[in-house]
Amino acid sequence: MTKHALLNDLNIQQKEAVLHNSGPLLVLAGAGSGKTKVITHKFAYLNNAHKVPNTSILAMTFTNKAAEEMRERIEHLTKKSSKGLWIGTFHSLSARILRKEIEHLGFQRNFCIYDDEDSGNIIRSILKDFKVHEALYKGILSKISSLKASLVNPEELLANEDSYGFDEKFARVYVKYQDDLRKNNALDFDDLIMCCVKLFEEHPAVLKKYQNDFSYIMIDEFQDTNPSQYRLAKFLASKNKNICVVGDDDQSIYKFRGAEVRNIHTFKKDFSKTKVVKLEQNYRSTQNILNIAENVIAQNTSRMPKKLWTERGEGEKVYYCIASNELEEGRYIARSIKELYLKGKYSYKDISVFYRVNQQSRAIEEALRENGQPYRIFGGISFFHRKEIKDIVSYLKVIMNPDDSVSLKRIVNCPTRQIGIATVTRVENESRKREESLYRTMKYIVKSNTYTTALKDKIRTFVDVIDELIDHRSLSVSELIRLICKKTGYIEWASEERADHITELANFAEGKDISSFIDMSSLYSSLDEPNTDDAVSLMTLHNAKGLEFPVAFISGFEDGLVPHFHAIKDPEELAEERRLFYVGVTRAQDMLVLTGAKRRRLYTSVQEQQPSRFLSEIPAGCYHCIEKRPRADTISSSVIKLPANFLSASPFATGARVKHPKWGIGVVRDSYGETDDVKVMVNFPSVGIKRLSLKFANLEKI
Repeated sequence: MTKHALLNDLNIQQKEAVLHNSGPLLVLAGAGSGKTKVITHKFAYLNNAHKVPNTSILAMTFTNKAAEEMRERIEHLTKKSSKGLWIGTFHSLSARILRKEIEHLGFQRNFCIYDDEDSGNIIRSILKDFKVHEALYKGILSKISSLKASLVNPEELLANEDSYGFDEKFARVYVKYQDDLRKNNALDFDDLIMCCVKLFEEHPAVLKKYQNDFSYIMIDEFQDTNPSQYRLAKFLASKNKNICVVGDDDQSIYKFRGAEVRNIHTFKKDFSKTKVVKLEQNYRSTQNILNIAENVIAQNTSRMPKKLWTERGEGEKVYYCIASNELEEGRYIARSIKELYLKGKYSYKDISVFYRVNQQSRAIEEALRENGQPYRIFGGISFFHRKEIKDIVSYLKVIMNPDDSVSLKRIVNCPTRQIGIATVTRVENESRKREESLYRTMKYIVKSNTYTTALKDKIRTFVDVIDELIDHRSLSVSELIRLICKKTGYIEWASEERADHITELANFAEGKDISSFIDMSSLYSSLDEPNTDDAVSLMTLHNAKGLEFPVAFISGFEDGLVPHFHAIKDPEELAEERRLFYVGVTRAQDMLVLTGAKRRRLYTSVQEQQPSRFLSEIPAGCYHCIEKRPRADTISSSVIKLPANFLSASPFATGARVKHPKWGIGVVRDSYGETDDVKVMVNFPSVGIKRLSLKFANLEKI
């Protein structure tokens, strides 16, 4: 694409951002304003118009899904392959640097990346040794993650315990945890950034090399950066100062993960002569939806003002429904979705339901199931976190890095080899004495004359399998997966469904090298998986970030949920809850429905609920109020008209083929109504979807 063509479909502000090619640039991009478009066009323009090698541009974002979208758009714009380019997440690109340079920090290049489950296994083992209650381990992991996000290592924590508010026992756990990671030649998720920063701090020559390699640096979702990520970006940009950050302080919602909204506020101070471009034209939502979002977020005082507007017109008003309890709220949501679906304008996948806490989904799921409506929990178990997939990937990790004792412990009796807990414990105790990994200790036991034949025989079978697999590590990943299954008998041991998943994994691995494949599997999450099914999406408001839907419901619009009760007394926390609501609202393209309940079971008790305090920040003319009558199937005032009693069975069931005397053959999409007045929705190829009464339609079932 020519340089002029690259600018043709940009608005004035987007074009201004793309054309700025020297010095720091801050793009304040409101929700739905085309920020990814700016980054991808800027990448292509630098490459095409300014002849900057595409390998000299570092583009970083936060999710694999966003990175993949960025890659695809850049390939389309440049007409060049994106293979080998520095486009990815902070963590994947840091891992790529460390694969080349980590020996400077005393690790080997074949290090493994541990996910939360792997890290949790180490923490549990440490707590057991320290005689600390295991129930605390999740909290400890979160605290360690928070410290790493702020670049606080164990030594600094020990030297300044009082400053960070942690006791000596916690500090000892942190020290031991890092020691165990090093013994396993492993890094956890947060180490990837922390180690990169340490690498650049302690080895200026390495830093200079990457500063020279990257002429331009671009960062998407900049408001989500934590201190370690921002430190990394500043290191890389400190020489050329050609850094473009795109973000929106109104959408900073990840403080609990260490994100610092002030990074976007202080960028201009850290990089003098920063040019600021505001993107305020919204291409996603109608004006009524934007007005709701704008009026609420305007209550936050410490923000960079921007006024979103759209050419899409006013659109429908936002609906606010008050139900008697969470069960009625769930039924209202399910029936509203049914009505929207039956009208034929929206598929189920066009509709989402957001909630503040996972507990809320129960009543919504129950209502959807009652109506036979398909749904998908977004952010559930990832494909790569299924047991069978984790097992096979653990074999791959041990093949690449035999000192990975966490992965080895997972597979030592998987499939079953009669190596029980007692045997594993004995080997672990021996490995501590020898200060060696489990694998090296097992090899020692097999060769030694000081152990029983029974113990040696148990271990020898497993060690022989691992040795043979290590000898074949030059094979492709897909070939290795098939060899693992053959040598271990895993497929025969697993259920049919799990065996199918392993086959899918082997097919997915085609053409990938073992190192990058293992890294990808460790960094992959369920949020990266596309929703290809025609199903309603259910998710927390935090997981909704970066998505959009024609229709969005925000449930639990009550004080204590939206905003969350933990935040109500803290002005900073309340400001973040307001930003979270703003994110939820701006996911909606055509229609937004807010729902709440007067009484709700939360945790262990039923509580009287008050409408969200954010409701008072919305002008009354922006929404329709609907109150659900208790123990009735109708509502007192509703623009979304709901069908009466849906029938569980009908003579014309969903999917049945029927013939109409005028419109010909069609397929029943749904049926509902009272027994003596059944209505059906039929999709006729000639005229589209029609709502018909069986009493008068003269339909013939075929």
